[in-house]
Amino acid sequence: MTITEANVNRVSAFIYTGVSAAAALTFLALTLLGDYDWVARIGGAGWVFLLAMIITMPTVTPLLRERVRADSGRRSGHHQQA
Repeated sequence: MTITEANVNRVSAFIYTGVSAAAALTFLALTLLGDYDWVARIGGAGWVFLLAMIITMPTVTPLLRERVRADSGRRSGHHQQA
């Protein structure tokens, strides 16, 4: 899938949601090693997911936008030279 200006928001949403879900699942897997009840495990995984979303949401989207603009600038500059 090519990332364009039109779909950068959708792609970034998939990325930061996936990263947050992976962090929550990792937390959940690590708590299986300890002596925690399921309420603590699920509650903690929920907090990890929410905090990861808060951290990654405002960082992933601008990074992808910058990357798309840089790539489109390189492509347009390349076509003008040819």
